Amino acid sequence: MEKKEIKQYLIIALLAVIVCVTVQNFGLVTAFLNLAVGALKPMVLGTVIAYIFNIIMGTFEKRYFPKSDKKFVRVSRRPVCLALSFLITIAILALLLYIVLPEIANAFSVLYKKIPPEFARLQKFAVDTLREFPEIQEKIKSINFNWESILSKASSFLTTGVVGIVSSAVDFISALTSSVTNICLGVVFAIYVLIRKDKLIADSKRISKVYMKKEKVKKLSHIYHVTNDTFRSFIIGQSMDALILGSLCFIGMKILHLPYAAMSAALVGVTAFIPIVGAFIGAGVSAFIILTENPVQALVFLIMLVAIQQIEGNIVYPKVVGSSVGLPGIWVLVAVTAGGGLFGILGMIIGVPLTAAVYKLFFENLENKEREIEKMNAERNRKRNNRRRSKPSGNRNQQNQPKK
Repeated sequence: MEKKEIKQYLIIALLAVIVCVTVQNFGLVTAFLNLAVGALKPMVLGTVIAYIFNIIMGTFEKRYFPKSDKKFVRVSRRPVCLALSFLITIAILALLLYIVLPEIANAFSVLYKKIPPEFARLQKFAVDTLREFPEIQEKIKSINFNWESILSKASSFLTTGVVGIVSSAVDFISALTSSVTNICLGVVFAIYVLIRKDKLIADSKRISKVYMKKEKVKKLSHIYHVTNDTFRSFIIGQSMDALILGSLCFIGMKILHLPYAAMSAALVGVTAFIPIVGAFIGAGVSAFIILTENPVQALVFLIMLVAIQQIEGNIVYPKVVGSSVGLPGIWVLVAVTAGGGLFGILGMIIGVPLTAAVYKLFFENLENKEREIEKMNAERNRKRNNRRRSKPSGNRNQQNQPKK
């Protein structure tokens, strides 16, 4: 056998041994993978944070004295732009919390006050309507809505047993501590990656040139650029779209004098990050909260939001996002459904650009294959035509020869 065949058989044998060992020690392998995932979680989180902040930082770096060659400007460009990126993000989050949290607290207090009388009125309406069905009337009358009884039952359900209370508290505190630790380590790792970004890129290029073939490096580089451009365009476009949609919602609600304008606008804008279903989730929650205040205003809010979404979807969204993602609507729906089923809200957000990148790469490969097939067919037809032209000329020469 040749060396290439021997290498292939050795790889197959090694994979077979790994599969057998994994099956025989599945519990141990699962525990090891959980430990590895837990250890790598801060770095994965830090990589995601670094990628998102790199988009903001790159925008600042292009505008931070771009024509200056002074040493102070070159040295301070990266730290200053990184600090500005984090400060702006923290300020936006603080502003959203400052706007949203009081409004949510106010909405819950309204729900607490308004739901019992609304339930009683609905119960009376059902009893008056169903006079021909006395049995159903009795069952409806027996239903009693009382916040105190509901809260007492919920608290007794949550506090059954001292052991349950202690274990739940310990689990909550440990999960909270672990999450805060992972976020802090992720932020530190992200800062290090962003500061050393140029050195890390240079080192990765050196390693790829030394240990990989040129064609492989070119292919991986193309995959990286397509994926990076797709994710970058999606994040920027979706952020601008959410900001514009939330602003238009706030302005429209203020003009129409609708309640909970700040909370509804922030909720619609934040949920707009989720493609297709996000804006409907924010609209449904906001409409329900406005419904407790005034049903007519809730209907006006829904009509207004539908009109804003039509304007935003047909005029604003194509200008802001354009066709950069380049994914048909049916595949967007598939990406949102599959991503949400696998990884929840995060899967809905990441699923669209990931599917778009795979879609672009697949159809690029398909077009290349089609061009290769067309070239092969053209070459085959050319050779066939040449053979056909050569045959008559030979026969004609034989016919022109004099008979003996």
